[in-house]
Amino acid sequence: MTIYTTPLQFGYFFSLIMFLMLLYRGILQRRLSDKMLAWVMFLLAMELQDYTFGFAGINVLWNELNGFPRGVTLLFGPVVYLYFRSQINRSFRITRRWWLHFIPYTVFFLYHIVFFVQGPEAVAWRQESQMQQVLYYIFLVVQWASYIYYLSACLGIYRRYRRWSLNQFSNEELIGFNWFRNFILAMLVWLVARQVMNILDMVLDLSFYQDWWWNLVLVVVAFYIGLTGYAQPQPSKINFEHASSETPEDQNSKGAATGNTTTPSDKNTLIAQRLNQVMTEDRLFLDQDLNLQDLAKRVKTNSVELSAVINQQFHQNFNDYINALRVEEFIRLSQDQQRQHLTFLSNAYDAGFSSKSTFNRAFKKLKGTSPGVYLKTLETEN
Repeated sequence: MTIYTTPLQFGYFFSLIMFLMLLYRGILQRRLSDKMLAWVMFLLAMELQDYTFGFAGINVLWNELNGFPRGVTLLFGPVVYLYFRSQINRSFRITRRWWLHFIPYTVFFLYHIVFFVQGPEAVAWRQESQMQQVLYYIFLVVQWASYIYYLSACLGIYRRYRRWSLNQFSNEELIGFNWFRNFILAMLVWLVARQVMNILDMVLDLSFYQDWWWNLVLVVVAFYIGLTGYAQPQPSKINFEHASSETPEDQNSKGAATGNTTTPSDKNTLIAQRLNQVMTEDRLFLDQDLNLQDLAKRVKTNSVELSAVINQQFHQNFNDYINALRVEEFIRLSQDQQRQHLTFLSNAYDAGFSSKSTFNRAFKKLKGTSPGVYLKTLETEN
């Protein structure tokens, strides 16, 4: 084992182990998102395979399996995209139409396998033919078009999902904003690193050892995606369909643009009154996992009407509305003389927040400063 082989072997076998673990959990718990993330890890392992075997002195891929279509780059975009869809929509299923996304890879696979099954002579003819050179550049264009298309689609899903989720959930830790963003960034870092090394290789004619660095980047990406993805919370109630989602803010902006502004109806006023009563008497905001659907049932309305009422009457989305109540509860707890021995974090948890980062972010957004500075200001004023 050397400095070249050890990181690649760790990354390769780690990716395969995470593939099996995620696939097993996905089958056991009937969760498509775990199965799709498992296949992402498998593809990462396949990307590491050539250099892992090469530095280990295992030449079967270039001898007995020379010409076999082991490239998986055209699978990355569709698999990552379907992972996003399944992670934010628990009812999502891969129907016949979704298999159309795999047509480019199928064409690539069949083209190479036709020559491979004919033997080494046919493979050598294909690799040395002028047609292969033309097809190489066509494949390169299709490959990057796939990356750009699917990563852009995932980014669009992330943005719309974020807006939708803030009107549905009070606990941001459940809905993986940072994970989706960082997942896309990790993929971009790896793809850019590989492309930079490919360009340098064409210009400088790098050796096998010098070309090793982009694989090291891929190892880091594989460890991050495997460990962080496996630890992601898996709420069972998320059912987001990005193609048809529309937030109350969208509806209000459309109404304003067309001149269709309406004053709150008696029904909306009644819903707002019931909401205030429920929050005052039952203090539901203390539930860290409170969501719009459950709250709507307690207010005896539906989630669409309740979301619109919160937006129109309180000028906040659901997440900000609940967090504002939690912030006020935190301030009340912090000023209680009998709780002076407790930390800010203890009071934040007792106020309904699920993590320190969520608490600090919400407090600064609503009060414009940190909890410590705000409380000291209150003490000075009193």
